[in-house]
Amino acid sequence: MTGTAVEANNGGGGNSASGVTDTPGLPNGWAIATIGELCDVNPRGFAEEPNDDDLISQVPMASVEAETGRMDPSTLVRYGEFKRKSLTRFQENDVLFAKITPCMENGKIAQARGLTGGRALGSTEFHVLRSRGALLPEYLTLYLLQRSVRKAAEPYMSGAVGQRRVPRLYLEGLHIPVPPLAEQRRIVARLDEQLAHVEAGEASVRTALNKCESFVEQILALGTSGALSHTDRFFTGISPADSDDGKLPDLPAGWTWRRLGEIAAVVGGITKDSKKQGDPDYVEVPYLRVANVQRGRLMLDRVETIRVPPAKAESLRLVSGDVLLNEGGDRDKLGRGWVWEGQIDDCIHQNHVFRARVIGDVLSPLLLAWHANSFGKSWCDRNGKQTVNLASISLRKIKLLPVPVPPRDEQDNLVQLIENYVEQAEVFRQTAKASLAQVADLRAALLHAAFTGTLVPQDPTDEPASVLLDRLRAQRSAASTRSTRRRAPRTSKSTGNPGQGELPL
Repeated sequence: MTGTAVEANNGGGGNSASGVTDTPGLPNGWAIATIGELCDVNPRGFAEEPNDDDLISQVPMASVEAETGRMDPSTLVRYGEFKRKSLTRFQENDVLFAKITPCMENGKIAQARGLTGGRALGSTEFHVLRSRGALLPEYLTLYLLQRSVRKAAEPYMSGAVGQRRVPRLYLEGLHIPVPPLAEQRRIVARLDEQLAHVEAGEASVRTALNKCESFVEQILALGTSGALSHTDRFFTGISPADSDDGKLPDLPAGWTWRRLGEIAAVVGGITKDSKKQGDPDYVEVPYLRVANVQRGRLMLDRVETIRVPPAKAESLRLVSGDVLLNEGGDRDKLGRGWVWEGQIDDCIHQNHVFRARVIGDVLSPLLLAWHANSFGKSWCDRNGKQTVNLASISLRKIKLLPVPVPPRDEQDNLVQLIENYVEQAEVFRQTAKASLAQVADLRAALLHAAFTGTLVPQDPTDEPASVLLDRLRAQRSAASTRSTRRRAPRTSKSTGNPGQGELPL
């Protein structure tokens, strides 16, 4: 990437008088330049420093929406109380670009608008782009929101896994098509109109998906507690324990409440010992992590391996019918899980994943997993512990989970009934996901049309972008010259001996 601006093909050839070369494939009047030419990247502070008593906006990463270009600037802080903290300073109409994974890939990019006092303090994981006048902030934001742009940035990220960042130099060297300013305004207006329809459609699909998820959760809760049975219901009671069970629902005749530890052998998994991974007496086996154990499914596309003592590999080896339940992570992930079906030979599980192996045939593993993913979700939330960043539930506590146990001769029919509902919901879920993929394709097509010049018509009376860029360069050159003159050292007049001049003061 050279950083040289190039003008779109306007019917001429070779170099223009401004030193800008023709670029085939772009509309007349357009040019290409790097972001480093068009913007100040991570400028130092504000154009005007606030007073200590001034209220300004605070924008953490969570306040920037994914893929919409919007942010929430409503949180306010008093500048004097925060000015010495390590925070990113930005102002109205700056463009924020999340540099860290996975925020960058998720599209946490936004134009700063509606800032109190026109200024804000934000996450240090933002790059700040301040246009020098040739790019509308709205246009720049929409350009960077393209998935293709973010995908192209991924190979240039540096740092450790989980802490990879897009470097400043990559952004400064990124080429961007530059239409005339008047055309940029037309592009932004058309995109705002069209993307509003796209977002409305997407919101409708996501609302329907959320309702589907709620429906499935209700079916699981009702089915596993006997509410789908057309029989009288009674409160059967449960053995007292050191747990917050809430109000347990009544059960049909013949059903009983039992503690998980009474009907299943529940164990924790392996803790990785990095120092012993090279031990020749250890065996290498696949093992499941929290990320592999989702609510109602297992994600096995990426299963890591670990070296463990042979006896440990044997004692933790999973068998078909084992129910896997998460021990830690975000609070809503506690207790979520699914049934192991023997997909991978000799697989074990890490310490953040519990294994519940039903004793005998007292309860179908499917009924246990469905119950854990519905009733168990709220129960684990009440009985788990929360640290600053992570939630967890202990092995002792998870064994106290109340579990409804139907008569064995009713369980097969109950499993079939619930599976029918779940399968119908899955058909709808897949249809909705296909619709979301179409929405994403439509958004990508609109943005591609906008930035290749086919979304709105060109106006030959617009000032070409090359003229604007030349003017911008001239202004920067003049400003640089003035700055150099101000910094030039003072020396005395020559005394006729060139070797005896005074040193600069």
